[in-house]
Amino acid sequence: MVIEEVHEALPLLSLNHVSLLVRSVWTSVQFYEDVLGFGLIKRPSSFNFHGAWLFNYGIGIHLLENESIDEYDAMNEPRPINPKDNHISFQCTDVGLVKRRLEAMGMRYTTAVVEEGGIQVDQVFFHDPDGYMVEICNCENLPVLPISSSCPLKPSNGNYYKKMAESKCELMEIAMMKSLRRDMMNFSF
Repeated sequence: MVIEEVHEALPLLSLNHVSLLVRSVWTSVQFYEDVLGFGLIKRPSSFNFHGAWLFNYGIGIHLLENESIDEYDAMNEPRPINPKDNHISFQCTDVGLVKRRLEAMGMRYTTAVVEEGGIQVDQVFFHDPDGYMVEICNCENLPVLPISSSCPLKPSNGNYYKKMAESKCELMEIAMMKSLRRDMMNFSF
């Protein structure tokens, strides 16, 4: 008889940061501040390598300088913008405004549209100075629907957020509902 060992998922809370190797920390800091609105934050002084930490929108970007990155020379030979390439994505409030600002900065970009059940998501893709793909979208238009029956969504009653979670599914559901509630409270009509 074979006994299948059951493993629970790791006790994760959220995505904390994305770490990127860059040719020039200074050039990349300017890009992430000026184009994407991130701000510099203090990083541990015990690090013995050149880098920078930035933060905004509940996520960090950690830049690690490595001048020998030479797979693509983003300054002289622009890498093709491919929406199917690895990328980081940010939600925005106005995709049209994003495109106008990128054009005003002289930045190359490409667009895509995703449609599902009458819902449309507009996407804008471009590169940072080191060729990393960035996506800006109105992805919140597309609902997050679980495909696993192991964590079915439950209807909320008045005290649902206050009760203690009894399973990993409830923890995930509570986090999703709190985030949705926070987003709805910040929504302006």
